Amino acid sequence: MTIRNALRDHGQRYRPRMACLKKAEKVLLEMQDPCTGVKSQPQRLVITIIPHAITGEDIIAWLADRFQIDAQEARSFGSMLVALGYIYPLQDHKRLVIKPDASLYRFQTPYFWPTQQWPVEDTDYAIYLAKRNIRKKGILELHEQEQYNHLHKWMNHKWDFVVMQAKEQYRAAKERKKPDRVVFDCQERAYWVVHRPPPGTVSAMDYGLDRRTDPNTDEVTGESPHDLLVKYSATYSGHDPFLSKCLPSNPWLTDDTTYWALNIVEIPTKMRVERWTFSFKELLSDPRGRDDFRLFLKKEFSGENLAFWEGCEDLKWGTAVAMREKAEQIYKTFLARGAPRWINIDGKTMEITVKGLKHPHRYVLDAAQTHIYMLMKKDSYGRYLKSPVFKETLKKAICPEEHKFKNRRPSLSPIIIRQQEQEQRAKMAANAPVDITQVMSKLSKQGKEMGPRHSK
Repeated sequence: MTIRNALRDHGQRYRPRMACLKKAEKVLLEMQDPCTGVKSQPQRLVITIIPHAITGEDIIAWLADRFQIDAQEARSFGSMLVALGYIYPLQDHKRLVIKPDASLYRFQTPYFWPTQQWPVEDTDYAIYLAKRNIRKKGILELHEQEQYNHLHKWMNHKWDFVVMQAKEQYRAAKERKKPDRVVFDCQERAYWVVHRPPPGTVSAMDYGLDRRTDPNTDEVTGESPHDLLVKYSATYSGHDPFLSKCLPSNPWLTDDTTYWALNIVEIPTKMRVERWTFSFKELLSDPRGRDDFRLFLKKEFSGENLAFWEGCEDLKWGTAVAMREKAEQIYKTFLARGAPRWINIDGKTMEITVKGLKHPHRYVLDAAQTHIYMLMKKDSYGRYLKSPVFKETLKKAICPEEHKFKNRRPSLSPIIIRQQEQEQRAKMAANAPVDITQVMSKLSKQGKEMGPRHSK
């Protein structure tokens, strides 16, 4: 692999995460210690023996023991080291994460560490893709084929040089032993997965607005923060009184209180019902929406889920005096064996909840509440929006008339009003009559004061 460092790489050199990378390297050096580090040994990969291989479960166990953390946190830490390119997988290259099993990994050579600050050039990537194209006989992955065609078109003037370099590197690799050839291929591939990730996946080297909030999430939407902001604004634009008309009017901007009166009655407005379709959170945050959702769940014989969620909310925001009593009542009603309104949660969540109820607090039921919330969101909410209950509510919803303003003019800026007042005062002062005696008396006083100064 050919990597040149002719130019200063401002995109990598001045990244604020450089201090974080230095700390990660200290941990990596500890992990490679022959006495106290992660134990490595030759492992068989298909028919090839790979030297100094380590397993994912050994990495997680070492991190958990070294930093005294649980397995989940150790797995997240290990995944961060893989995503940054310090540890690379020997089998699954598409997802740079640590698997808590016997999957094989190796420590990346310091030549490929991010702190080396090598500029990631398109020429090097083109040579790498050309070499893979030769090895795979033209069968590349879809995103690699697209990049290969794009670079071929863009660097057509020096493509002969790219192909020549790729052939030389391919010829030199064939002279190595097979284990070394497999290891170097995995090293190089992991480097480019980190620095040239497939479209729609997360790169740990992104920064600024392009960086995802949670790089370890399984869900890949491909939407940037800008797209999400535009999507949110477009969804709620019809309900913002500053961006569009508010039916009948916004009581905070006008003296008409019809909007408040309409939302007190049993039959909601059409705009209010429309908000329930934006998200499950919008439905539960509206008391009228919860009543409608409760009616739907009652017909499906699953009303205990919403009742449990409301009980947990009451526990969170209730008084401290009644906290223990409410927690025990919720447990007896929904969670205990033979409870009258028993809800279905998994064993691990039940174990956490029962353990926490020994010393109850406001958030002791958070795990169970989250489980039921996600169950209603993924299952019941979608069916509710298609149910006759919601369609009937939407059909009966009120659609009030738009408020009509009479002789309303746009207000002026306070700065303009202040300027107009100053101009008016200046005009009045200019048109005011002048008293000659007062002017002469002021001039005589000034002359008397100036006289003694000149004499000195």
